[in-house]
Amino acid sequence: MSLLRRHREREVPGLNMSSMPDLIFTVLFFFMIVTHMRSVPVKVKYQVPAGTELTKLTRKTAITYIYIGKPLTATAGKGADGQTLIQLNDKFADISHISPFVRKERAEMSIEDKKNMVVSLKADRETPMGIITDVKQELRQSGAFRLNYSATNR
Repeated sequence: MSLLRRHREREVPGLNMSSMPDLIFTVLFFFMIVTHMRSVPVKVKYQVPAGTELTKLTRKTAITYIYIGKPLTATAGKGADGQTLIQLNDKFADISHISPFVRKERAEMSIEDKKNMVVSLKADRETPMGIITDVKQELRQSGAFRLNYSATNR
């Protein structure tokens, strides 16, 4: 006699999705940590000069940026004649505003970052050297002695 076999329909077992939310949140936190968002909109045109001996800054929390260049648009009469402007955070400023700006930025930093504070100048390559010198003198008076010039590789 022949053996009777039951033919059952075979189904593919379901995929276990219980760890999927953990994986999604892990990837989300990874991208939140490694992504650096620009918090200050740049209002001046700057084309950084090229250099050969460049190093990267590692501690981004201890860096304060000063942008120097011609304005992208003529705003409220400033820069209407194509003059070079200084941007501190999201506002145009005069040379005399740099020292209070640096003191305010230093006060908002942690104790460890205060020791490692670096001011990064992002100046247009067409900026007159007299303006750069004035900014450097004001930074010296405010006690910001670590200065970085932004540049691109040749």
